[in-house]
Amino acid sequence: MKDRYILAIESSCDETSVAVLRNEAELLSNVIASQVESHKRFGGVVPEVASRHHVEVITVCIDEALKEAGVETSDLDAVAVTYGPGLVGALLVGMAAAKAFAWANNLPLIPVNHMAGHLMAARDEGELTYPLLALLVSGGHTELVYVPKPGEYHIVGETRDDAVGEAYDKVGRVMGLSYPAGREIDELAHKGQDRYDFPRAMIKEDHLEFSFSGLKSAFINLHHNAEQKGEKLVLEDLCASFQAAVLDVLLAKTKKALEQYPVKTLVVAGGVAANKGLRERLAKEITEVPVVIPKLRLCGDNAGMIAFAASVEYEQGHFAELDLNAKPSLAFNTLS
Repeated sequence: MKDRYILAIESSCDETSVAVLRNEAELLSNVIASQVESHKRFGGVVPEVASRHHVEVITVCIDEALKEAGVETSDLDAVAVTYGPGLVGALLVGMAAAKAFAWANNLPLIPVNHMAGHLMAARDEGELTYPLLALLVSGGHTELVYVPKPGEYHIVGETRDDAVGEAYDKVGRVMGLSYPAGREIDELAHKGQDRYDFPRAMIKEDHLEFSFSGLKSAFINLHHNAEQKGEKLVLEDLCASFQAAVLDVLLAKTKKALEQYPVKTLVVAGGVAANKGLRERLAKEITEVPVVIPKLRLCGDNAGMIAFAASVEYEQGHFAELDLNAKPSLAFNTLS
């Protein structure tokens, strides 16, 4: 049986990435051009800057991904691309490259939802068992997703305001930490104690919705009030208290979802899935089902995850025409 090769492109935010996948789950290459250093001085991603960087490196990333995979253009069976959600200018760069490549080489185009990519990155750990529940935690999203079978996604809970990663970056900025702040807060939290009383919004309610704006505001108010009074706050304890509040909510809601949706697997994915504190709590507290978390290199934005999701779409015959447009606010469900 002939091997199948998919070239995947991801450019939804500030990472330009191209990957090549063989068959269902053999990642041959996953080239990532990061823009973190460019955006650090702004304390966050500047959309116009991100788009310009994508333009500068996208073709180089395609060439590198093919070379690293040892694959010729003639070997490819399809081209996959993220078409949403994300920054519209950034998405359009990746889509223009993918559509041009597909047209020039007479290849079918596979549209991929960015969040499906995060979820399906777990395929790198082995074959997934369905039905499964996914906790997706990233800079722009915090969602609980029920997946009864490959390619079918149902959001059963999501944040009403800030996403987890967004909250980490905002409190990091208040403390003067560099962007992105999640990793540094995680490291500092392991050195501190949970001694500041931060709220756990909606933690006792039966629904599966999240809210982190109140926690963010409580943190900012405590920090500003201490500054005005000339009081010294312990940075490590601040981080430990903030992270404890976040993780208490994430674990509580995930446990409730597991009670409401009997599943065979829990997938935890997205940039915040790299958080050591979260991984430790999951290993200790979730014992009723196997917990699958992608490797660190597949937690952040990357084309490898888009390739894994594209493999499912390919098998189900989901292709797009070349007039496919970017959808920056693309919903995450089977009808999107």
